[in-house]
Amino acid sequence: MTPSSSLSPGSLLNQLRQTTPLVHNITNHVAMTPTANTLLAIGASPLMAHAQQEIQEISAISAALSINIGTLSPSWIEAMQLAAMCAHRDGKPWVLDPVGIGASSLRQYACRALLEYRPSVIRANASEVLALAGEMNKGRGVDSGDDGEDALERASRAAVALARAQNCVVAMTGRVDVVTDGQRQITVQGGHALMGRITAMGCALSSVVAAFLAASLVGHDDTLHATAAALACYAEAGETAGQSAQGPGSFVPRFMDALYTLDADSTPLASRLELTDVT
Repeated sequence: MTPSSSLSPGSLLNQLRQTTPLVHNITNHVAMTPTANTLLAIGASPLMAHAQQEIQEISAISAALSINIGTLSPSWIEAMQLAAMCAHRDGKPWVLDPVGIGASSLRQYACRALLEYRPSVIRANASEVLALAGEMNKGRGVDSGDDGEDALERASRAAVALARAQNCVVAMTGRVDVVTDGQRQITVQGGHALMGRITAMGCALSSVVAAFLAASLVGHDDTLHATAAALACYAEAGETAGQSAQGPGSFVPRFMDALYTLDADSTPLASRLELTDVT
């Protein structure tokens, strides 16, 4: 894949670091600290806020929004809806992470309500994509489930259908990441198996995607390529961290260091991406 220089992962990473976009996060209790640290490591600025009384003010100063439904309550759902409404109204990018949507009717209700405000990107694992696309009634929770070739192909088709139905980009992450806008598809290779053994890795990635979307607005706004760039950087850092990690405990600090020291100019990030048209 050879995107224009302004849309390459390295260029977008440089743009992110130069602009330090403020990302408003309404995320679950488990993911707050890892998400904030991950955003700081890659060069963005995190802001965690879920009180309804301040949502409109926070939205006004933020460059992007990331919503994660991992630990819901009625008041949080209302705050999420308000934040999504503000982002949609103001033309700011926002990312929906439908954590474990197949696990409960409350999560399904929350996602249906949030989809009314047209997320820029839905970042989910395969089982969550299938649930959102209506191809299954129950997910296993927050893990990615079966990642065999047949399952990946079925989930990829569901991602395309979901992107078309919602008029957004769907980023389906797992052993191989798939990013699609319903017309084009980018596969992202890389990462490390230990990433699936650490909680909040996917949650933090959703917020990193939001940061890249904000950075892309400064130049050429292309949600598909900005999302793929975020995933490529994440995969590169994961692969680097995995080379010396002995297990999940040693992986996390190495991953943070790998994000922080990622050299946008010398690392061949674009080589991880393959762009194809969807038939």
